[in-house]
Amino acid sequence: MRNALLGTTAAALAAGTGAFTLDAATAETADPQETAALAVPEPGGEYATGTTQFRLVDEDRADVWVPEEDRELMVTMWYPTGQTEGATAPYMTPEEGALFGAQLQLPGELLASVETNSVTGAEPLADAGDLPLVVLSPGFSFPRATLTGLGEELASRGYAVAAVGHNYEAPITFPDGRTTECLTCTQEDLDTETLVPNRSEDLSFVVDRLTGDDTPAPEGLGVDEDRIAVGGHSIGGAGSHRVMADDDRFDAGFNLDGTFFALDPHKLDRPFMMVGAEVHGQPGDDKTWSKAWKRLDDWKRWITVDGTTHSSMTDFGPLGEQAGLNQDELDGFRSNEISRSLVTAFVDQHLRGDREPILCGPSDAWPELQFHNP
Repeated sequence: MRNALLGTTAAALAAGTGAFTLDAATAETADPQETAALAVPEPGGEYATGTTQFRLVDEDRADVWVPEEDRELMVTMWYPTGQTEGATAPYMTPEEGALFGAQLQLPGELLASVETNSVTGAEPLADAGDLPLVVLSPGFSFPRATLTGLGEELASRGYAVAAVGHNYEAPITFPDGRTTECLTCTQEDLDTETLVPNRSEDLSFVVDRLTGDDTPAPEGLGVDEDRIAVGGHSIGGAGSHRVMADDDRFDAGFNLDGTFFALDPHKLDRPFMMVGAEVHGQPGDDKTWSKAWKRLDDWKRWITVDGTTHSSMTDFGPLGEQAGLNQDELDGFRSNEISRSLVTAFVDQHLRGDREPILCGPSDAWPELQFHNP
């Protein structure tokens, strides 16, 4: 299935899930009991991982979708911990699973029952110091849970990670039990010129709170204000590029197969990586990628991954493989390995100064990767 973000309507924005979908006939016969034992692959870093989630309210900003409300977000954080015992976090709430599953023609129980690897409420690793921060933004209509594997991988390698749930742009359950729906998914002509700058404001606000005096992060978890990266899938990647143009606190950014809606016209003087699916990521397929590439004025990479579709770089790669629903040519576990390796190498290089071979060009170790310089 081709990139969902080639269209400008809300239906097109929400449609392309790629690696992990059912057609209507298959959905009717799917048995959740037969495919319930799905799990996010374990992270490969040296640390165990903890997680927490919290609600944030920007009282100085009205919600663009529901103007009578203040802008409200949910954030999931992952971080290194020395604690290996305890209950792991749920992937989604049943309500989120039901709403998102209906969109994908998947059983909600299947999504809500996915197993994760991070201990809920674990104490941050003692004496770790201030950690570099990676902020993640999911695709349009996608819950932030779909970036869990990437968040856990980064946390296992010593990063603090914050995945942002953008209200009314995906199903979100709040601590008081409310679950808001993706209101924007019902709009025939979604205003992406509003959506992307709004994402930018959301991401900046999260950093405001995580680096402020009254941080909602777990006690003992410090964030290094001088080492912050941002990235996302689909329109979350577009929002990540936009927030780098808007907010110079972000030192590096990446886009996983997202069209650059509301592309800022100025040059970007910090590192940025573009990772595309096999078709959409090719030069000439999406003109916004060519425009963005020309405006990147620092370290940059344009990489496509053979055998992948729009959502292969999310958890849908390995989860689809486990469920027997992977529609990609590339094995879902391999696409998961590639996405984690590219992103961790990128942030290691630009937040820690480690030169990473996977980013240097084609190699026998990563034959699926194509490097472009149009």
